[in-house]
Amino acid sequence: MAAYSITVNKKKYEVDVDPQMPLLWVIRDVIGLTGTKFGCGITQCGACTVHLGDVAVRSCVFPIESVGNEKITTIEGLSEKGDHPVQLAWKEVDVAQCGYCQTGQIMAAAALLKEHPIPSDDDIRTTMTNICRCGTYNRIKKAIKLASEKS
Repeated sequence: MAAYSITVNKKKYEVDVDPQMPLLWVIRDVIGLTGTKFGCGITQCGACTVHLGDVAVRSCVFPIESVGNEKITTIEGLSEKGDHPVQLAWKEVDVAQCGYCQTGQIMAAAALLKEHPIPSDDDIRTTMTNICRCGTYNRIKKAIKLASEKS
C-alpha cells in the first residue's frame, strides 16, 4: 500500500492503495464516485474514460501511481448542474439508449472539443473510439457537432 494525495473534481482525497490499482477502482471503490463505468477492463471500450488534466484517459488500466499531480475530472465533475455543452447536446439529440457507455462517451467528447473546438468529421472519427453496444454513433457525432456550435 502507498499513500496518494489526488484531486478529483476539484476536491482533494488522501488514499492508501496499491500503487498498481487502476484509477477506475480508486474513483469508484475508494472515493465512491460511481458515474465512471467499468466496461471491458482492457482499454478497448472507453466506458471508464475520465480526464487527467485536459486529456481523456481510460482509467480501467491507468495505475494510481501514474496520476502524479494532474487533476482528475469524472462525469460528476464535468459540470455542477449537468449543463456542460456536451451534456446539453447529448440531451437535445437524445443520444443515450441503454446509457451504460455514455459517461465515457461524454468525457471523450468533452476532451475532443477542448483540443478541437470545431472538430471535423475525421477528428470525431479518429478520436471517438469508445464503443457503444447500442450503436448510437450517428447521434454521438450529431451531438458533438451541436455542442461545438453552441460552445
